[in-house]
Amino acid sequence: MWSVSCSRLRSELSARVRLYKGLRRAAGTLSITGSFICDGRNSAVCICFGTVLEGFYRMKRGNETCRKERKVRPAVIWFTGLSGSGKSTIADRVSTGLGRAGVDVERLDGDQMRDMFPGTGFSREQRNDHLRRVGYLASLLEKHGVTVIASFVSPYRESRDFARKLCRNFVEVYVSTPLAECERRDVKGLYRKARAGKVKNFTGVSDPYEAPKRPEVKIDTTGISVTEAADRVIEYLVKH
Repeated sequence: MWSVSCSRLRSELSARVRLYKGLRRAAGTLSITGSFICDGRNSAVCICFGTVLEGFYRMKRGNETCRKERKVRPAVIWFTGLSGSGKSTIADRVSTGLGRAGVDVERLDGDQMRDMFPGTGFSREQRNDHLRRVGYLASLLEKHGVTVIASFVSPYRESRDFARKLCRNFVEVYVSTPLAECERRDVKGLYRKARAGKVKNFTGVSDPYEAPKRPEVKIDTTGISVTEAADRVIEYLVKH
């Protein structure tokens, strides 16, 4: 283990914090001081960033009366599915809908989080480690009254189960669009590259996807619109 001063990470953390819409809406100023004991570079960022989030949401939600008036049960809504399944699109729509309804929402997306932790690979171990960090951050946000909308391929059950155990109210949304349809869409051209051997460890082609056994919500986007899919998720949240 090694010690890292927050002053050395001040500029890096400040830039990363700005990625989050919640922090961009902040009406106050965050001050990062002190030091932390960490076991690696990514862990340092994760622990320091998590501490910043805790401080921010403690400040932002200090008025307990306001939270009671909203009567919203915070949750971590975790969208999982193959690349091209539609999970990010649906997650964006759900996030927008909840935000307009006055729910305090934070959006965590796979591409965004990988930008935060550069160098994260795609082996099973690296993916699991990455999703543990995401689950930790999501649980902190939920702890302080924020509903988290997370969208990640998250192909392995063990990492999704790890995130579930950290959270108080975990809603797994399995976007079950078939591989053939995802590959037909191939918005980013990744399936074509994977089939040509240019992309390694690609889920659905050269790496397995372990489908959830008992997801709270299951959606196949081949026969419904984005609006209909988002409504199904919101309906579940309202009922539960």
